[in-house]
Amino acid sequence: MATSSSSGGSPFPKWQIALAVGATGAIGLGYWYLRQQYKEGKKANLTGIKNSISIDDASQDTPITETPLQLAQRFKNEGNLQFKKGKYDEAISFYNKAIEVCPEGQKLDLATFYQNRAAAYEQLKKWSSVITDCTKALEQNQKYEKALFRRAKAYEAIKDWENCLDDVTAVCLIQNFQHQNALVMADRVLKELGKQHAAEAIKVRKPRLPSNQFIKTYFTSFSEDPVYKKLISTEEPIGEGDVSGFLKAKLAFATENFEEIIPACTEEINSSESESHFIMEALSLRASFLLLSGGHKDALEDFKSIIEATNCDVKIKVNTLIKRASLHMQLDNIEECLEDFAKAAELGPDISDVFHHRGQVKLLMDKTEEARQDFSRAVELNPDFAIAVVQKCYADYRYAMISQNVAMLMQNISDFKKATERFSSCAEVFVLYGQVLTERQEFAEADKLYLKALEIEPYNATVLVHRGLLQLQWKGNIEQAVELMKDAIKLDEKCEFAYETLGTVEVQRGNLVVAVDLFDKAIGLARTETEMTHLFSLKDAAISQLKVTTKLGIGPQLLKPNI
Repeated sequence: MATSSSSGGSPFPKWQIALAVGATGAIGLGYWYLRQQYKEGKKANLTGIKNSISIDDASQDTPITETPLQLAQRFKNEGNLQFKKGKYDEAISFYNKAIEVCPEGQKLDLATFYQNRAAAYEQLKKWSSVITDCTKALEQNQKYEKALFRRAKAYEAIKDWENCLDDVTAVCLIQNFQHQNALVMADRVLKELGKQHAAEAIKVRKPRLPSNQFIKTYFTSFSEDPVYKKLISTEEPIGEGDVSGFLKAKLAFATENFEEIIPACTEEINSSESESHFIMEALSLRASFLLLSGGHKDALEDFKSIIEATNCDVKIKVNTLIKRASLHMQLDNIEECLEDFAKAAELGPDISDVFHHRGQVKLLMDKTEEARQDFSRAVELNPDFAIAVVQKCYADYRYAMISQNVAMLMQNISDFKKATERFSSCAEVFVLYGQVLTERQEFAEADKLYLKALEIEPYNATVLVHRGLLQLQWKGNIEQAVELMKDAIKLDEKCEFAYETLGTVEVQRGNLVVAVDLFDKAIGLARTETEMTHLFSLKDAAISQLKVTTKLGIGPQLLKPNI
Protein backbone atom coordinates (compact mmCIF):
# COMPACT_ATOMS: atom_id res chain seq x y z
CA MET A 1 0.00 0.00 0.00
CA ALA A 2 1.48 3.30 -1.06
CA THR A 3 1.46 6.24 1.31
CA SER A 4 2.03 9.88 0.96
CA SER A 5 3.40 12.47 3.29
CA SER A 6 1.53 15.15 1.40
CA SER A 7 -1.98 13.95 2.08
CA GLY A 8 -2.60 16.82 4.45
CA GLY A 9 -2.12 20.55 3.88
CA SER A 10 0.65 21.87 1.68
CA PRO A 11 3.94 22.54 3.49
CA PHE A 12 4.79 25.30 1.04
CA PRO A 13 3.78 29.00 1.25
CA LYS A 14 0.60 29.94 -0.57
CA TRP A 15 1.25 30.98 -4.14
CA GLN A 16 0.49 34.60 -4.84
CA ILE A 17 0.06 36.39 -8.14
CA ALA A 18 2.85 38.85 -9.01
CA LEU A 19 1.39 42.33 -9.34
CA ALA A 20 2.85 44.97 -11.54
CA VAL A 21 2.71 48.52 -10.11
CA GLY A 22 1.81 51.21 -12.61
CA ALA A 23 1.26 54.96 -12.61
CA THR A 24 -2.10 56.52 -11.84
CA GLY A 25 -3.47 59.38 -13.82
CA ALA A 26 -6.47 60.87 -15.52
CA ILE A 27 -7.79 57.40 -16.43
CA GLY A 28 -11.36 58.48 -16.96
CA LEU A 29 -10.39 61.32 -19.29
CA GLY A 30 -8.03 59.13 -21.29
CA TYR A 31 -10.67 56.45 -21.72
CA TRP A 32 -13.19 59.05 -22.92
CA TYR A 33 -10.72 60.34 -25.53
CA LEU A 34 -10.00 56.80 -26.76
CA ARG A 35 -13.67 56.05 -27.42
CA GLN A 36 -14.11 59.39 -29.20
CA GLN A 37 -11.16 58.60 -31.44
CA TYR A 38 -13.02 55.88 -33.37
CA LYS A 39 -16.32 57.78 -33.91
CA GLU A 40 -16.90 58.96 -37.46
CA GLY A 41 -17.58 62.62 -38.04
CA LYS A 42 -15.86 63.72 -34.79
CA LYS A 43 -12.47 64.68 -36.23
CA ALA A 44 -12.78 68.19 -34.87
CA ASN A 45 -12.48 66.78 -31.36
CA LEU A 46 -9.29 64.92 -32.23
CA THR A 47 -7.08 67.68 -33.61
CA GLY A 48 -3.44 66.66 -33.57
CA ILE A 49 -4.24 63.09 -32.54
CA LYS A 50 -4.12 60.14 -34.92
CA ASN A 51 -4.32 56.61 -33.51
CA SER A 52 -3.10 58.01 -30.20
CA ILE A 53 -4.40 59.99 -27.25
CA SER A 54 -3.34 63.21 -25.55
CA ILE A 55 -3.48 63.33 -21.79
CA ASP A 56 -2.66 66.56 -20.12
CA ASP A 57 0.09 66.40 -17.58
CA ALA A 58 -0.22 69.28 -15.11
CA SER A 59 3.52 69.41 -14.61
CA GLN A 60 4.42 69.62 -18.32
CA ASP A 61 3.51 71.75 -21.29
CA THR A 62 4.19 68.88 -23.72
CA PRO A 63 1.31 66.32 -23.91
CA ILE A 64 2.03 62.61 -23.30
CA THR A 65 0.66 60.29 -25.97
CA GLU A 66 -0.59 56.72 -25.31
CA THR A 67 -1.43 53.93 -27.70
CA PRO A 68 -4.49 51.76 -26.96
CA LEU A 69 -2.18 49.04 -25.65
CA GLN A 70 -0.41 51.47 -23.35
CA LEU A 71 -3.73 52.64 -22.00
CA ALA A 72 -4.80 49.03 -21.45
CA GLN A 73 -1.57 48.43 -19.56
CA ARG A 74 -2.24 51.47 -17.42
CA PHE A 75 -5.74 50.17 -16.58
CA LYS A 76 -4.19 46.85 -15.66
CA ASN A 77 -1.63 48.52 -13.42
CA GLU A 78 -4.34 50.48 -11.65
CA GLY A 79 -6.24 47.22 -11.19
CA ASN A 80 -3.13 45.68 -9.68
CA LEU A 81 -2.87 48.54 -7.20
CA GLN A 82 -6.50 48.07 -6.15
CA PHE A 83 -5.86 44.32 -5.86
CA LYS A 84 -2.96 44.92 -3.48
CA LYS A 85 -5.20 47.09 -1.34
CA GLY A 86 -7.76 44.28 -1.15
CA LYS A 87 -10.28 46.21 -3.22
CA TYR A 88 -11.14 43.34 -5.52
CA ASP A 89 -14.33 44.73 -7.06
CA GLU A 90 -12.49 47.93 -7.99
CA ALA A 91 -9.63 45.85 -9.40
CA ILE A 92 -12.10 43.90 -11.53
CA SER A 93 -13.52 47.17 -12.87
CA PHE A 94 -10.08 48.30 -14.08
CA TYR A 95 -9.29 44.86 -15.56
CA ASN A 96 -12.61 45.12 -17.45
CA LYS A 97 -11.43 48.40 -18.97
CA ALA A 98 -8.04 46.93 -19.83
CA ILE A 99 -9.69 44.03 -21.66
CA GLU A 100 -12.12 46.35 -23.50
CA VAL A 101 -9.47 48.70 -24.90
CA CYS A 102 -6.76 46.13 -25.61
CA PRO A 103 -6.24 45.50 -29.34
CA GLU A 104 -7.36 42.00 -30.33
CA GLY A 105 -3.98 41.00 -31.74
CA GLN A 106 -2.21 41.42 -28.36
CA LYS A 107 -2.79 37.82 -27.24
CA LEU A 108 -0.24 37.68 -24.42
CA ASP A 109 -1.43 40.95 -22.95
CA LEU A 110 -5.07 39.89 -23.13
CA ALA A 111 -4.14 36.62 -21.46
CA THR A 112 -2.55 38.59 -18.62
CA PHE A 113 -5.58 40.83 -18.18
CA TYR A 114 -7.97 37.85 -18.02
CA GLN A 115 -5.69 36.01 -15.63
CA ASN A 116 -5.43 39.05 -13.34
CA ARG A 117 -9.19 39.42 -13.30
CA ALA A 118 -9.44 35.71 -12.45
CA ALA A 119 -7.12 36.35 -9.50
CA ALA A 120 -9.54 38.99 -8.19
CA TYR A 121 -12.50 36.66 -8.65
CA GLU A 122 -10.54 34.01 -6.77
CA GLN A 123 -10.25 36.30 -3.77
CA LEU A 124 -14.04 36.70 -3.87
CA LYS A 125 -14.45 32.89 -4.19
CA LYS A 126 -16.39 33.32 -7.42
CA TRP A 127 -15.14 30.02 -8.81
CA SER A 128 -17.17 29.91 -12.02
CA SER A 129 -15.85 33.36 -12.97
CA VAL A 130 -12.29 32.24 -12.15
CA ILE A 131 -12.69 29.25 -14.45
CA THR A 132 -14.23 31.37 -17.24
CA ASP A 133 -11.49 34.00 -17.15
CA CYS A 134 -8.65 31.47 -16.89
CA THR A 135 -10.15 29.66 -19.88
CA LYS A 136 -10.19 32.93 -21.85
CA ALA A 137 -6.58 33.57 -20.85
CA LEU A 138 -5.62 30.09 -22.05
CA GLU A 139 -7.39 30.67 -25.36
CA GLN A 140 -4.82 33.45 -25.89
CA ASN A 141 -1.86 31.51 -24.44
CA GLN A 142 -2.48 27.78 -23.95
CA LYS A 143 0.72 27.22 -21.94
CA TYR A 144 0.04 30.07 -19.51
CA GLU A 145 1.16 28.42 -16.28
CA LYS A 146 -0.46 30.90 -13.87
CA ALA A 147 -3.85 30.57 -15.56
CA LEU A 148 -3.60 26.77 -15.57
CA PHE A 149 -2.73 26.64 -11.88
CA ARG A 150 -5.39 29.17 -10.90
CA ARG A 151 -8.04 27.28 -12.84
CA ALA A 152 -6.86 24.04 -11.20
CA LYS A 153 -7.41 25.61 -7.78
CA ALA A 154 -10.91 26.70 -8.79
CA TYR A 155 -11.72 23.21 -10.06
CA GLU A 156 -10.45 21.77 -6.78
CA ALA A 157 -12.66 24.18 -4.83
CA ILE A 158 -15.76 22.84 -6.62
CA LYS A 159 -14.47 19.23 -6.46
CA ASP A 160 -14.15 18.84 -10.22
CA TRP A 161 -11.22 16.46 -9.76
CA GLU A 162 -10.75 15.39 -13.37
CA ASN A 163 -10.45 18.87 -14.87
CA CYS A 164 -8.34 19.91 -11.89
CA LEU A 165 -5.95 17.03 -12.53
CA ASP A 166 -5.57 17.92 -16.21
CA ASP A 167 -4.64 21.51 -15.38
CA VAL A 168 -2.23 20.69 -12.58
CA THR A 169 -0.65 17.98 -14.75
CA ALA A 170 -0.01 20.60 -17.41
CA VAL A 171 1.67 22.87 -14.83
CA CYS A 172 3.87 19.99 -13.64
CA LEU A 173 4.93 19.19 -17.20
CA ILE A 174 5.57 22.82 -18.18
CA GLN A 175 7.66 23.34 -15.03
CA ASN A 176 9.44 19.98 -15.42
CA PHE A 177 8.12 18.99 -11.98
CA GLN A 178 9.79 21.90 -10.21
CA HIS A 179 6.54 23.63 -9.16
CA GLN A 180 6.21 22.35 -5.60
CA ASN A 181 2.67 23.59 -4.99
CA ALA A 182 1.52 21.90 -8.18
CA LEU A 183 3.15 18.62 -7.15
CA VAL A 184 1.40 18.74 -3.78
CA MET A 185 -1.93 19.48 -5.46
CA ALA A 186 -1.44 16.69 -8.00
CA ASP A 187 -0.84 14.21 -5.20
CA ARG A 188 -3.90 15.43 -3.33
CA VAL A 189 -6.19 15.40 -6.37
CA LEU A 190 -5.03 11.97 -7.53
CA LYS A 191 -6.04 10.57 -4.14
CA GLU A 192 -9.50 12.13 -4.37
CA LEU A 193 -10.05 11.04 -7.96
CA GLY A 194 -8.73 7.56 -7.16
CA LYS A 195 -11.17 7.26 -4.24
CA GLN A 196 -14.05 8.38 -6.43
CA HIS A 197 -13.28 5.87 -9.18
CA ALA A 198 -12.55 3.05 -6.72
CA ALA A 199 -15.85 3.60 -4.90
CA GLU A 200 -17.68 3.30 -8.22
CA ALA A 201 -15.71 0.24 -9.36
CA ILE A 202 -16.00 -1.73 -6.11
CA LYS A 203 -19.82 -1.65 -6.38
CA VAL A 204 -19.80 -3.63 -9.62
CA ARG A 205 -16.74 -5.79 -8.95
CA LYS A 206 -17.40 -9.52 -9.17
CA PRO A 207 -15.55 -11.85 -6.77
CA ARG A 208 -12.50 -13.35 -8.43
CA LEU A 209 -9.92 -15.69 -6.96
CA PRO A 210 -6.25 -14.74 -7.25
CA SER A 211 -3.66 -17.07 -8.76
CA ASN A 212 -3.00 -20.53 -7.35
CA GLN A 213 0.45 -19.37 -6.23
CA PHE A 214 -1.06 -16.49 -4.26
CA ILE A 215 -3.57 -18.80 -2.57
CA LYS A 216 -0.89 -21.28 -1.52
CA THR A 217 1.33 -18.47 -0.22
CA TYR A 218 -1.58 -17.09 1.81
CA PHE A 219 -2.26 -20.37 3.61
CA THR A 220 1.42 -21.11 4.27
CA SER A 221 1.71 -17.74 6.04
CA PHE A 222 -0.13 -19.36 8.99
CA SER A 223 1.89 -21.87 10.99
CA GLU A 224 -0.97 -22.84 13.31
CA ASP A 225 -4.12 -22.79 11.18
CA PRO A 226 -5.97 -25.95 12.27
CA VAL A 227 -8.15 -26.00 9.15
CA TYR A 228 -5.17 -25.74 6.80
CA LYS A 229 -3.50 -28.57 8.71
CA LYS A 230 -6.58 -30.74 8.07
CA LEU A 231 -6.52 -29.82 4.39
CA ILE A 232 -2.94 -31.05 3.91
CA SER A 233 -3.06 -33.90 6.44
CA THR A 234 -2.77 -37.46 5.14
CA GLU A 235 -3.93 -38.88 8.46
CA GLU A 236 -7.56 -38.21 7.57
CA PRO A 237 -8.17 -39.96 4.20
CA ILE A 238 -10.75 -38.38 1.97
CA GLY A 239 -12.41 -41.73 1.41
CA GLU A 240 -13.57 -43.79 -1.52
CA GLY A 241 -16.27 -42.99 -4.08
CA ASP A 242 -18.15 -39.69 -4.16
CA VAL A 243 -17.29 -37.16 -1.49
CA SER A 244 -19.22 -34.08 -0.47
CA GLY A 245 -19.02 -31.05 1.74
CA PHE A 246 -15.76 -30.33 3.53
CA LEU A 247 -14.13 -33.54 2.27
CA LYS A 248 -14.90 -32.48 -1.28
CA ALA A 249 -13.32 -29.10 -0.49
CA LYS A 250 -10.26 -30.93 0.82
CA LEU A 251 -9.96 -32.86 -2.42
CA ALA A 252 -10.36 -29.64 -4.43
CA PHE A 253 -7.62 -28.00 -2.35
CA ALA A 254 -5.26 -30.92 -2.90
CA THR A 255 -5.82 -30.84 -6.68
CA GLU A 256 -5.77 -27.01 -6.82
CA ASN A 257 -9.33 -26.83 -8.14
CA PHE A 258 -9.89 -23.83 -5.92
CA GLU A 259 -13.05 -22.64 -7.68
CA GLU A 260 -14.88 -25.69 -6.24
CA ILE A 261 -14.10 -24.90 -2.62
CA ILE A 262 -16.75 -22.29 -1.77
CA PRO A 263 -19.63 -24.42 -3.17
CA ALA A 264 -18.32 -27.52 -1.36
CA CYS A 265 -18.07 -25.66 1.94
CA THR A 266 -21.57 -24.25 1.45
CA GLU A 267 -22.82 -27.80 0.97
CA GLU A 268 -21.27 -28.79 4.32
CA ILE A 269 -22.69 -25.76 6.12
CA ASN A 270 -26.20 -26.32 4.77
CA SER A 271 -26.30 -30.02 5.74
CA SER A 272 -28.09 -31.06 8.92
CA GLU A 273 -26.04 -31.08 12.13
CA SER A 274 -26.36 -34.85 12.41
CA GLU A 275 -24.73 -35.29 8.99
CA SER A 276 -22.03 -32.63 9.34
CA HIS A 277 -18.76 -33.17 11.13
CA PHE A 278 -16.93 -30.09 9.83
CA ILE A 279 -19.26 -27.06 10.04
CA MET A 280 -16.69 -24.78 11.74
CA GLU A 281 -13.95 -25.96 9.38
CA ALA A 282 -16.21 -25.33 6.38
CA LEU A 283 -17.11 -21.84 7.65
CA SER A 284 -13.44 -21.03 8.18
CA LEU A 285 -12.36 -22.29 4.77
CA ARG A 286 -15.24 -20.60 2.95
CA ALA A 287 -14.51 -17.32 4.73
CA SER A 288 -10.84 -17.56 3.71
CA PHE A 289 -11.73 -18.06 0.05
CA LEU A 290 -14.35 -15.32 0.15
CA LEU A 291 -11.67 -13.00 1.57
CA LEU A 292 -9.21 -14.03 -1.15
CA SER A 293 -11.75 -13.45 -3.91
CA GLY A 294 -12.83 -10.03 -2.61
CA GLY A 295 -16.20 -11.10 -1.21
CA HIS A 296 -15.57 -9.19 1.99
CA LYS A 297 -19.13 -8.74 3.19
CA ASP A 298 -19.84 -12.48 3.03
CA ALA A 299 -16.44 -13.28 4.53
CA LEU A 300 -17.20 -11.05 7.51
CA GLU A 301 -20.51 -12.87 8.03
CA ASP A 302 -18.76 -16.25 8.17
CA PHE A 303 -16.06 -14.89 10.48
CA LYS A 304 -18.76 -13.56 12.79
CA SER A 305 -20.53 -16.94 12.89
CA ILE A 306 -17.32 -18.65 14.01
CA ILE A 307 -16.35 -16.04 16.59
CA GLU A 308 -19.81 -16.05 18.18
CA ALA A 309 -20.12 -19.87 18.18
CA THR A 310 -20.08 -21.52 21.61
CA ASN A 311 -18.88 -24.92 20.42
CA CYS A 312 -15.92 -23.82 18.32
CA ASP A 313 -12.32 -24.99 18.78
CA VAL A 314 -10.22 -22.19 20.30
CA LYS A 315 -7.53 -22.47 17.63
CA ILE A 316 -10.10 -22.05 14.84
CA LYS A 317 -11.57 -19.04 16.64
CA VAL A 318 -8.13 -17.45 17.12
CA ASN A 319 -7.21 -18.05 13.48
CA THR A 320 -10.52 -16.47 12.47
CA LEU A 321 -9.83 -13.37 14.58
CA ILE A 322 -6.41 -13.04 12.93
CA LYS A 323 -7.89 -13.28 9.44
CA ARG A 324 -10.69 -10.85 10.22
CA ALA A 325 -8.17 -8.42 11.72
CA SER A 326 -6.10 -8.59 8.52
CA LEU A 327 -9.24 -7.98 6.44
CA HIS A 328 -10.08 -4.94 8.58
CA MET A 329 -6.57 -3.66 7.89
CA GLN A 330 -7.11 -4.06 4.14
CA LEU A 331 -10.38 -2.19 4.45
CA ASP A 332 -8.63 0.58 6.40
CA ASN A 333 -10.57 -0.18 9.59
CA ILE A 334 -7.55 0.15 11.86
CA GLU A 335 -9.39 0.27 15.19
CA GLU A 336 -11.38 -2.92 14.45
CA CYS A 337 -8.19 -4.59 13.24
CA LEU A 338 -6.33 -3.95 16.49
CA GLU A 339 -9.36 -4.96 18.56
CA ASP A 340 -9.47 -8.36 16.86
CA PHE A 341 -5.75 -8.89 17.41
CA ALA A 342 -6.19 -8.03 21.09
CA LYS A 343 -8.99 -10.61 21.39
CA ALA A 344 -6.87 -13.19 19.57
CA ALA A 345 -3.93 -12.57 21.91
CA GLU A 346 -6.22 -12.94 24.90
CA LEU A 347 -7.72 -16.21 23.63
CA GLY A 348 -4.47 -17.66 22.32
CA PRO A 349 -1.52 -16.10 24.18
CA ASP A 350 0.70 -18.99 23.10
CA ILE A 351 -0.28 -19.05 19.41
CA SER A 352 2.58 -17.54 17.42
CA ASP A 353 0.45 -16.55 14.40
CA VAL A 354 -1.27 -13.85 16.48
CA PHE A 355 1.99 -12.00 17.03
CA HIS A 356 3.45 -12.76 13.61
CA HIS A 357 0.50 -11.24 11.74
CA ARG A 358 0.08 -8.35 14.16
CA GLY A 359 3.77 -7.61 13.64
CA GLN A 360 3.12 -7.25 9.91
CA VAL A 361 0.31 -4.80 10.59
CA LYS A 362 2.49 -2.78 12.96
CA LEU A 363 5.16 -2.54 10.25
CA LEU A 364 2.56 -1.19 7.83
CA MET A 365 1.61 1.37 10.48
CA ASP A 366 5.28 2.39 10.82
CA LYS A 367 5.29 1.21 14.45
CA THR A 368 8.61 -0.54 13.99
CA GLU A 369 9.50 -1.07 17.66
CA GLU A 370 6.07 -2.62 18.42
CA ALA A 371 6.43 -4.80 15.31
CA ARG A 372 9.79 -6.05 16.54
CA GLN A 373 8.27 -6.98 19.89
CA ASP A 374 5.50 -8.95 18.20
CA PHE A 375 7.88 -10.74 15.85
CA SER A 376 10.17 -11.60 18.76
CA ARG A 377 7.23 -13.15 20.59
CA ALA A 378 6.19 -15.09 17.48
CA VAL A 379 9.69 -16.51 17.01
CA GLU A 380 9.94 -17.32 20.72
CA LEU A 381 6.72 -19.35 20.48
CA ASN A 382 7.60 -21.00 17.16
CA PRO A 383 11.34 -20.73 16.42
CA ASP A 384 11.12 -23.08 13.44
CA PHE A 385 8.63 -21.02 11.43
CA ALA A 386 10.81 -19.55 8.66
CA ILE A 387 8.47 -16.73 7.60
CA ALA A 388 8.21 -15.30 11.12
CA VAL A 389 11.99 -15.56 11.58
CA VAL A 390 12.82 -13.72 8.37
CA GLN A 391 10.17 -11.06 8.94
CA LYS A 392 11.68 -10.45 12.36
CA CYS A 393 15.01 -9.96 10.57
CA TYR A 394 13.36 -7.45 8.25
CA ALA A 395 11.76 -5.52 11.15
CA ASP A 396 15.15 -5.43 12.91
CA TYR A 397 16.73 -4.11 9.70
CA ARG A 398 14.17 -1.32 9.43
CA TYR A 399 14.73 -0.37 13.07
CA ALA A 400 18.53 -0.37 12.64
CA MET A 401 18.21 1.94 9.62
CA ILE A 402 15.85 4.33 11.40
CA SER A 403 18.02 4.48 14.52
CA GLN A 404 21.28 4.54 12.52
CA ASN A 405 22.59 1.73 14.72
CA VAL A 406 25.58 0.38 12.75
CA ALA A 407 26.36 -2.47 15.17
CA MET A 408 22.76 -3.64 15.06
CA LEU A 409 22.76 -3.40 11.28
CA MET A 410 25.83 -5.62 10.98
CA GLN A 411 24.25 -8.17 13.34
CA ASN A 412 21.07 -8.02 11.31
CA ILE A 413 22.89 -8.85 8.05
CA SER A 414 24.49 -11.79 9.83
CA ASP A 415 21.03 -12.95 11.00
CA PHE A 416 19.73 -12.81 7.44
CA LYS A 417 22.61 -14.99 6.23
CA LYS A 418 21.95 -17.53 8.98
CA ALA A 419 18.26 -17.58 8.02
CA THR A 420 19.09 -18.43 4.39
CA GLU A 421 21.29 -21.29 5.59
CA ARG A 422 18.77 -22.58 8.11
CA PHE A 423 15.65 -22.23 5.92
CA SER A 424 17.12 -23.02 2.52
CA SER A 425 13.76 -24.22 1.15
CA CYS A 426 11.75 -21.08 2.00
CA ALA A 427 11.58 -18.64 -0.93
CA GLU A 428 10.41 -15.71 1.22
CA VAL A 429 13.65 -15.79 3.21
CA PHE A 430 15.65 -15.17 0.03
CA VAL A 431 13.20 -12.57 -1.36
CA LEU A 432 13.20 -10.43 1.79
CA TYR A 433 16.98 -10.63 2.12
CA GLY A 434 17.24 -9.73 -1.57
CA GLN A 435 15.12 -6.61 -1.01
CA VAL A 436 17.42 -5.55 1.84
CA LEU A 437 20.57 -6.05 -0.27
CA THR A 438 18.96 -4.15 -3.15
CA GLU A 439 18.31 -1.23 -0.81
CA ARG A 440 21.95 -1.44 0.26
CA GLN A 441 22.94 -1.39 -3.45
CA GLU A 442 24.52 -4.83 -3.23
CA PHE A 443 22.88 -5.68 -6.52
CA ALA A 444 24.83 -8.72 -7.65
CA GLU A 445 24.26 -10.54 -4.35
CA ALA A 446 20.59 -9.57 -4.37
CA ASP A 447 20.15 -11.06 -7.84
CA LYS A 448 21.66 -14.35 -6.66
CA LEU A 449 19.09 -14.45 -3.86
CA TYR A 450 16.20 -13.84 -6.26
CA LEU A 451 17.46 -16.61 -8.54
CA LYS A 452 17.60 -18.95 -5.55
CA ALA A 453 14.00 -18.01 -4.65
CA LEU A 454 12.94 -18.90 -8.20
CA GLU A 455 14.63 -22.30 -7.85
CA ILE A 456 12.52 -22.95 -4.77
CA GLU A 457 9.28 -21.52 -6.22
CA PRO A 458 9.58 -21.49 -10.03
CA TYR A 459 5.94 -20.31 -10.39
CA ASN A 460 6.30 -17.28 -8.12
CA ALA A 461 5.83 -14.40 -10.56
CA THR A 462 6.50 -11.68 -7.97
CA VAL A 463 10.15 -12.77 -7.81
CA LEU A 464 10.51 -12.02 -11.52
CA VAL A 465 9.06 -8.55 -10.92
CA HIS A 466 11.61 -7.96 -8.14
CA ARG A 467 14.37 -9.02 -10.54
CA GLY A 468 13.03 -6.55 -13.11
CA LEU A 469 13.10 -3.72 -10.60
CA LEU A 470 16.62 -4.77 -9.66
CA GLN A 471 17.74 -4.46 -13.29
CA LEU A 472 16.44 -0.89 -13.38
CA GLN A 473 18.30 0.11 -10.22
CA TRP A 474 21.43 -1.87 -10.94
CA LYS A 475 22.09 -1.39 -14.64
CA GLY A 476 19.36 0.97 -15.79
CA ASN A 477 18.42 -1.79 -18.22
CA ILE A 478 14.83 -0.93 -19.05
CA GLU A 479 14.46 -3.50 -21.82
CA GLN A 480 15.55 -6.38 -19.61
CA ALA A 481 13.35 -5.12 -16.77
CA VAL A 482 10.33 -5.02 -19.09
CA GLU A 483 11.05 -8.53 -20.39
CA LEU A 484 11.24 -9.93 -16.85
CA MET A 485 7.93 -8.28 -15.95
CA LYS A 486 6.30 -9.61 -19.10
CA ASP A 487 7.64 -13.07 -18.21
CA ALA A 488 6.00 -12.66 -14.79
CA ILE A 489 2.63 -12.01 -16.47
CA LYS A 490 3.09 -15.04 -18.74
CA LEU A 491 3.88 -17.14 -15.67
CA ASP A 492 0.92 -15.79 -13.68
CA GLU A 493 -1.75 -13.88 -15.55
CA LYS A 494 -3.30 -12.87 -12.21
CA CYS A 495 -0.15 -11.21 -10.83
CA GLU A 496 -1.45 -7.74 -9.94
CA PHE A 497 2.05 -6.63 -8.82
CA ALA A 498 3.43 -7.35 -12.31
CA TYR A 499 0.75 -5.33 -14.14
CA GLU A 500 1.13 -2.37 -11.78
CA THR A 501 4.92 -2.30 -11.93
CA LEU A 502 5.11 -2.78 -15.70
CA GLY A 503 2.49 -0.08 -16.15
CA THR A 504 4.61 2.35 -14.15
CA VAL A 505 7.67 1.54 -16.28
CA GLU A 506 5.68 2.04 -19.49
CA VAL A 507 4.58 5.47 -18.28
CA GLN A 508 8.23 6.37 -17.81
CA ARG A 509 8.94 5.17 -21.34
CA GLY A 510 6.12 7.36 -22.69
CA ASN A 511 3.92 4.39 -23.65
CA LEU A 512 0.88 5.89 -21.97
CA VAL A 513 -1.81 3.93 -23.81
CA VAL A 514 -0.07 0.65 -22.96
CA ALA A 515 0.31 1.78 -19.35
CA VAL A 516 -3.40 2.56 -18.99
CA ASP A 517 -4.27 -0.93 -20.25
CA LEU A 518 -1.88 -2.51 -17.72
CA PHE A 519 -3.34 -0.48 -14.86
CA ASP A 520 -6.83 -1.59 -15.93
CA LYS A 521 -5.76 -5.22 -15.68
CA ALA A 522 -4.30 -4.62 -12.22
CA ILE A 523 -7.54 -2.92 -11.13
CA GLY A 524 -9.49 -5.96 -12.29
CA LEU A 525 -7.42 -8.10 -9.91
CA ALA A 526 -7.57 -5.76 -6.89
CA ARG A 527 -9.53 -7.13 -3.95
CA THR A 528 -10.08 -4.03 -1.82
CA GLU A 529 -11.17 -0.45 -2.37
CA THR A 530 -7.84 0.71 -0.90
CA GLU A 531 -5.89 -1.23 -3.54
CA MET A 532 -8.19 0.11 -6.25
CA THR A 533 -7.71 3.69 -5.06
CA HIS A 534 -3.95 3.37 -5.47
CA LEU A 535 -4.22 1.75 -8.90
CA PHE A 536 -6.81 4.25 -10.17
CA SER A 537 -4.48 7.06 -9.08
CA LEU A 538 -1.77 5.61 -11.32
CA LYS A 539 -4.21 5.15 -14.19
CA ASP A 540 -5.71 8.65 -13.81
CA ALA A 541 -2.24 10.20 -13.81
CA ALA A 542 -1.37 8.39 -17.05
CA ILE A 543 -4.67 9.35 -18.73
CA SER A 544 -4.29 12.99 -17.72
CA GLN A 545 -0.74 13.11 -18.99
CA LEU A 546 -1.81 11.56 -22.27
CA LYS A 547 -4.47 14.26 -22.74
CA VAL A 548 -2.11 17.10 -21.81
CA THR A 549 0.83 15.94 -23.93
CA THR A 550 -1.46 15.49 -26.92
CA LYS A 551 -3.04 18.92 -26.50
CA LEU A 552 0.07 20.94 -25.62
CA GLY A 553 2.76 18.91 -27.36
CA ILE A 554 4.72 18.46 -24.13
CA GLY A 555 6.51 15.31 -23.00
CA PRO A 556 6.53 12.44 -22.69
CA GLN A 557 7.36 12.86 -19.01
CA LEU A 558 6.06 11.27 -15.84
CA LEU A 559 3.63 12.65 -13.30
CA LYS A 560 4.60 10.66 -10.20
CA PRO A 561 1.88 10.57 -7.52
CA ASN A 562 3.16 9.77 -4.00
CA ILE A 563 0.31 7.12 -3.21
